[in-house]
Amino acid sequence: MTITPLPCYHCALPVPSGSRFTATVLGQTREFCCPGCQAVAEAIVAGGLESYYQHRSEASANPEALPVQLVDELALYDRADVQQPFVRHQGELAETTLLMEGISCAACGWLIEKHLRTLPAVAEARLNLSNHRLHVSWADAQLPLSQILGELRHIGYAAHPYQADRASEQLASENRLALRQLGVAGLLWFQAMMATMATWPEFNIDLSPELHAILRWVAMFLTTPIVFYSCAPFFKGAMRDLRTRHLTMDVSVSLAIGSAYVAGIWTSITGNGELYFDAVGMFALFLLAGRYLEKRARERTAAATAQLVNLLPASCLRLSPDGQSERILLSELRIGDQVLVHPGAILPADGKILDGQSSVDESVLTGEYLPQPRTLGDTVTAGTLNVEGALKVEVQALGQDTRLSAIVRLLDRAQAEKPRLAEIADRAAQWFLLLTLIAVAAIGLLWWQLDPSRAFWIVLAMLVATCPCALSLATPTALTAATGTLHKLGLLLTRGHVLEGLNQIDTVIFDKTGTLTEGRLALRSIRPLGALNNEQCLSLAAALENRSEHPIARAFGRAPVAAEEVHSSPGLGLEGLIGGQRLRIGQAGFVCELSGATVPAMPDEAGQWLLLGDSQGPLAWFVLDDRLRTDAPALLAACKARGWRTLLLSGDSSPMVASVAAELGIDEARGGLRPDDKLQVLQQLHREGRKVLMLGDGVNDVPVLAAADISVAMGSATDLAKTSADAVLLSNRLDALVQAFSLARRTRRVIIENLLWAGLYNGLMLPFAALGWITPVWAAVGMSISSLTVVLNALRLTRMPGATTDTPPVTRPLPA
Repeated sequence: MTITPLPCYHCALPVPSGSRFTATVLGQTREFCCPGCQAVAEAIVAGGLESYYQHRSEASANPEALPVQLVDELALYDRADVQQPFVRHQGELAETTLLMEGISCAACGWLIEKHLRTLPAVAEARLNLSNHRLHVSWADAQLPLSQILGELRHIGYAAHPYQADRASEQLASENRLALRQLGVAGLLWFQAMMATMATWPEFNIDLSPELHAILRWVAMFLTTPIVFYSCAPFFKGAMRDLRTRHLTMDVSVSLAIGSAYVAGIWTSITGNGELYFDAVGMFALFLLAGRYLEKRARERTAAATAQLVNLLPASCLRLSPDGQSERILLSELRIGDQVLVHPGAILPADGKILDGQSSVDESVLTGEYLPQPRTLGDTVTAGTLNVEGALKVEVQALGQDTRLSAIVRLLDRAQAEKPRLAEIADRAAQWFLLLTLIAVAAIGLLWWQLDPSRAFWIVLAMLVATCPCALSLATPTALTAATGTLHKLGLLLTRGHVLEGLNQIDTVIFDKTGTLTEGRLALRSIRPLGALNNEQCLSLAAALENRSEHPIARAFGRAPVAAEEVHSSPGLGLEGLIGGQRLRIGQAGFVCELSGATVPAMPDEAGQWLLLGDSQGPLAWFVLDDRLRTDAPALLAACKARGWRTLLLSGDSSPMVASVAAELGIDEARGGLRPDDKLQVLQQLHREGRKVLMLGDGVNDVPVLAAADISVAMGSATDLAKTSADAVLLSNRLDALVQAFSLARRTRRVIIENLLWAGLYNGLMLPFAALGWITPVWAAVGMSISSLTVVLNALRLTRMPGATTDTPPVTRPLPA
């Protein structure tokens, strides 16, 4: 006879024979497997938080299995230089984000927050259970960070400074588990279905009683891993929801799967009744597939946030006091260090220019489409590109204090505040499930009094007949069909609420550069001032610009020959020799210095004006501008036709913002905005009760994309903008959005039709099943027909009337 060891009260691992680790918890003496679990339990009880053990839904992590953190190692986190990358200071308070290990259920979050809030120096402790990130705000003058980490260790959790790559790895691990559960369900369901179908009388297979019994047992054994491994998330979710008195689909799905599985076991043992193992596998496969896709979307979002770090270089050149440069890792850079940034290099940190002058391309952060001149004493931002001259920069901000990191914090906050359109549907589903379960319980009890032999099968038939498969498929199938149609048009939806939400939009926010415009400079016009014609002037200008990597140079194209002795004056222009003739191009004053001529009057027209001249005088004006997308007017017309309010919010501070707004008829335009400025405008619109659609493409648009009710990123956008948005315009064609507006209305109509059909089916089947007129087999058939009807109705959305996908984009001709 074997003796089963008692499970540890804290972590549920077996308690070794002869163990003497005990503690009093909830008024009883509990046994523990190791001194670590005992110490954690005693710390929880001493803190007055022992009710944690009543609320938890899973066993806690074993503290000895967590990464070891020595006392002297924890003390390192109190050093200011070590805290610099992940601790922020606001007045007397310090803020940081920690990645937690050892979390097993929602009660862990309650325990961590409650315990930290009992510390007198802690102002705020907030745990995000979806990504296990703990945000802590505390008075670091009173409480060192090492003590906070130690307190977390005392209650059984390990904490580390948040690193995006580690969080991504954790999400990837969860997704691998979900994929394995999905694979097991799919593989075994197919085999169980074949075994189950062979026992059906409809197939008229002459099976011996022994083979019939074998097939029943085979189906049961094949289905068991699906129930206990693949479907474990449903049962855990149902138990958690029941503890919190919150009904969700997990409760209904768990009841249907569990009942069908139990009924199948009964049939396998007794030979009476029908097998429902194939129904168990089908439920599991469909539902797990949907949850896996949701997990993948979450992983993409987390990975996108981490990709902001990729805007920074891995190394930089640090200058020693004697002026020698040394290449070091970015993590070795410190405030006050001096770095040398060559042309074409990314600035490693926020800082001030000590020597040199250049132009800096800040478009990735601000949306300003032209590089901005920077000289001695000017500030520069991490992640921006040095275009022209070498710069000597003093580092003033690193890590969490940089402007780039501020955008990450805005993104996290915006995602946390993002409205969830599914909340209304969840509340409706709760009432539906509650009424259904009450009806099933009451009718089951009545049949138990009338005919106990039929009670179980009638209850099972009611659960199967009213299982909300068609109801749960009503919206996703319509959205899937519409999503496929939009994908053909070049619009990729990354979240399912887009098409529903488009019907509620009343305000649209546009970014300018790269969204309404093409995001690159184009030569719009040439105005000769001397004897040379347009072609001759363009040839000379292109020869001068041939040697430059400035965005302006790309607008002139490439000339057959390049100028000689080209010299760049950052922020002013270029000078060089062409056929022995010295020429300049750039700002008017700089060009006219060469000849001493009077600066000609600049034409009264918006755009970037450059003057070309030689030693004799000015030769021609060139005007460059960011070209407006040809389909932008149609998009604005569609917005106006629906009565929507339109706003243009841009980081560009040039007159181009007002010009674009006037040309397109946009209601309101604001330029020179930072990411937090844009977010404030959006939050004000939300306070006014408006539903906002945001269309953007840059990192500076990411917080607004994340916080908007519906967000669309251009296909040419940064990776972060794409994955933070609800949809991506892969084709960069704005007319696909016009098609989306029409399809959204059709999708809403189909969803309503599906919901009405699913509700009508469930309402009709429930009384028939309650009266015993429908067996579980016919209930399963009816459920399948109902689901098929919903799917076929949704497939009508795969046809888009009048949609064209092969129209080439039209470009405006260059005016003479």
